[in-house]
Amino acid sequence: QVQFVESGGGLVQPGGSLRLSCAASGSIFRTYTMGWYRQAPGKQRELVASIWTRSINTNYADSVKGRFTISRDNNNNTISLQMNGLKPEDTAVYYCNRLYNGQPLDAWGQGTLVTVSS
Repeated sequence: QVQFVESGGGLVQPGGSLRLSCAASGSIFRTYTMGWYRQAPGKQRELVASIWTRSINTNYADSVKGRFTISRDNNNNTISLQMNGLKPEDTAVYYCNRLYNGQPLDAWGQGTLVTVSS
């Protein structure tokens, strides 16, 4: 199992930006696709962005495409999510996880709360 520590969330006005970070334990980090998920109040957790092992490919949910950018640093076992043009509907707790066959592989971390509100 890999453990994750997410950070960088906060309160931001609509149109603002935040950068989330996820630190992962374990040396096998670099061999897996990684993803950012989010869970809004009363909704199911959803995958918003993923990045392949060598950053060759990234994928985004339609709702964040063009606004969010996922990146990874395999040397430091971290992934990041740059979020621009934030909207109130982006309000959620954001989590990272390894992906295997498109599914999260590990136990969830504590997440980081993003609140977009004026």
